[in-house]
Amino acid sequence: MTEIIKAININKIYKTIVDEVCVFENINLSINRGEAVAIVGESGRGKTTLLNILSGLDKPTQGEVIFNNIRIDNLSEEEISDFRNNNIGFIFQHHYLLNDFNALENVLIPFKIRENRTDKNILNYAKELLERVGLKDRIYHYPDQLSGGERQRVAVARAIVHKPLVIFADEPTGSLDRKNAEKVENILWELKKDFNITLIIATHSKEIASMCDRKIEM
Repeated sequence: MTEIIKAININKIYKTIVDEVCVFENINLSINRGEAVAIVGESGRGKTTLLNILSGLDKPTQGEVIFNNIRIDNLSEEEISDFRNNNIGFIFQHHYLLNDFNALENVLIPFKIRENRTDKNILNYAKELLERVGLKDRIYHYPDQLSGGERQRVAVARAIVHKPLVIFADEPTGSLDRKNAEKVENILWELKKDFNITLIIATHSKEIASMCDRKIEM
């Protein structure tokens, strides 16, 4: 299998006024293209911090992060922003939809950021994704007109619309009831299979962890 992400001896230390807090140290890992990997462990062990470092949202204190043969931990803010926009999708516990935009407009945000355009093909693809996640009749609804499960499904469509290499998800079903969590989980795995997307998920959910190819325990 082709390696997509590699972390080499990464440490993360947060400095406070009085001392330093070591979140983790000397982490080495490799993730292959198309894998589903769960990052698990008790709260406070650094799952979200590791997710943020692997995705380029944060930088390690020491060590290297190689993403698709590019070292991303030493890129400039502009360079890493462009890299994320072109290669990465994000799903968070809270959907972070923009309330002034309808479902379709929210899904199209990655293209607005990357290319500042939405041609007919992109528009149709976004509509197809919303239909695929069960929101055919909610395309023009605003977030406050959608249920929690529906808003999270919009967030899933938004994460995948620009065809990223990797989707990072931080407790993607943590705020949902079991029924809606199952819907989101099933959608994620269908999309992973169909698009050969790499999934990296920080989660407390035993159900999600059991569905992944392997687990990284913090």
